Amino acid sequence: MKQKSIVLISFGYFEKELLEQVARDVEKEFLLPTLTREGHIDLSDFYDAARRQYNGNLLLKLIDTQFGAGTHKTLALFNIDLFIPILTYIFGQAYLNGQTGIASAFRLRNEHYGLKPNESLLKERFRKEVIHELGHAFGLIHCHNTQCVMRSSTYVEDIDQKSHRLCENCRNQITNSTK
Repeated sequence: MKQKSIVLISFGYFEKELLEQVARDVEKEFLLPTLTREGHIDLSDFYDAARRQYNGNLLLKLIDTQFGAGTHKTLALFNIDLFIPILTYIFGQAYLNGQTGIASAFRLRNEHYGLKPNESLLKERFRKEVIHELGHAFGLIHCHNTQCVMRSSTYVEDIDQKSHRLCENCRNQITNSTK
């Protein structure tokens, strides 16, 4: 049996240090080897000019069909403004108990809200969002524990209030699903 792993694919520019740190955090949280690589796609097909955003549903479907295969979970990393038709914006999304997910740093930046840039806060938010979306890919639904990374996040303030760690209940579910 082939070993399970997690692959983080960056589409667009991310600092190497950020990707390496996120990969280490993901590896610690899910106890699986985590690799990073670069990907290239034409994002113009996903751009909705009326909304001036990128369609997360269509993008997730492409990532799933082109990059989601094998015994690993794949999360695509972006720096674009994502939406799904029923929401104004999203930070990311994943197929529940599927192979793939997407996450974007775009709305995690303080500058988006008229605040001073804060790189350490951006990195913290981004790692939480990556771990959160991977949690969905491993079959976790939103958690009611206020500290759990799987708690739902509508606003960046919600992300700031939770930990980057899974609660004991969610961890047990992950452990059982990765055996």
